[in-house]
Amino acid sequence: MRFEAGNRVQLLCGGSEYFPALIAAIEGAREEVYLETYIYHDDDTGRRVTEILCAAARRGIVVRVSVDGFGSANLAPSLRESFDAAGVEYVVFRPEHYSWRSGLAWFSRKRLRRLHRKLAMIDRKVAFCGGINVLDDLHDPNHGPLEAPRFDFAARVEGPIVGPISAYMLNQWLRLDWRRLASQRGELEEAIETWFTRREWAEARPDHGKIRVALVTRDNVANRRSIERAYLSAIKLARHEVLLCNAYYFPGRRFRKVLIAAAGRGVRVRLLLQGRPEYPVQHYASQTLYAELLAAGIEISEYTTSFLHAKVGIVDDAWATVGSSNIDPFSLLLAREANLVVRDADFATQLRERVEHAIEHDAEPVHAERLAKSGFAGRLTNAISYGVLRLAVSLTGITGQY
Repeated sequence: MRFEAGNRVQLLCGGSEYFPALIAAIEGAREEVYLETYIYHDDDTGRRVTEILCAAARRGIVVRVSVDGFGSANLAPSLRESFDAAGVEYVVFRPEHYSWRSGLAWFSRKRLRRLHRKLAMIDRKVAFCGGINVLDDLHDPNHGPLEAPRFDFAARVEGPIVGPISAYMLNQWLRLDWRRLASQRGELEEAIETWFTRREWAEARPDHGKIRVALVTRDNVANRRSIERAYLSAIKLARHEVLLCNAYYFPGRRFRKVLIAAAGRGVRVRLLLQGRPEYPVQHYASQTLYAELLAAGIEISEYTTSFLHAKVGIVDDAWATVGSSNIDPFSLLLAREANLVVRDADFATQLRERVEHAIEHDAEPVHAERLAKSGFAGRLTNAISYGVLRLAVSLTGITGQY
């Protein structure tokens, strides 16, 4: 994990803060826009983002969009037609082809290797990283209208860190679109040379800021455990506080051991987890871990106001992460993910205050007494869910830590 100094970082909470910032950056683009997302939904937000991307392409900006074949399996034909008409280039990562054979292979390792990142880059000068899909805050594709916005985060960055983000997104695009680009070798070589010789983003400038930021990615080649190691390293060094806010929480034995050890040496460890079951199996399986964590002195709260989709963490006074990776085997061991790690007291404080406000006003504490009152039916539901989730993980061949 390499930190770049001299950056400006802005915390964005929910789509109400994220999408205006993203749209403003795209509207100001002069050369190129890259966007990666797991879900690209045909709703008001999706259509607005599509409109802005298409307008950029029509004025000569290179616009390239990557979506996941499962998360965006239902990407509306009208959106695709808009992309084609405007000249927006787009690719689908691992398209889904439904058949009886694909049903049998549902839990194959290959199928579960999704493009789960949420990244954007504009002109190699501004970038975004977080957990927010191209999706309305007040609507869920599987559950319909929501009475309160989805709880999620992203970060807008300027400065030298945009360089690694840009190079990473270009590399991803080349991998996904290699068939078309293979027939344009000359243009491809020129594009690579241009990207890596132009270095407006490489030198820190006073107007960028002073924050140290690292891009931490997870893939299935060189960075298989990078995000998990970033979390574990920070937690092992924690002296006062660990605060994790995560939508899908099913950590392996090593992760749980490190959290319990931190609590054992006097660190206050708090977890804000999903309280409304978006995916019941994952939700109830994670509850089987509560007794062990509570017994170790770890505080747990469940977010109940709406769906919690955040994937963030704060350790002590100056370490924070915002990104797309859940703390579960699918994110930590299978999917392509991206997190920013920020070393800055002000940013960590802003993020902590947002999460603490949610704990105080939008969540319910979990106590051992509540677990004891869950009854036989509740314990059986949790146990069955735990077994199903472990079976799903075992079918991928990565059961060792779970």
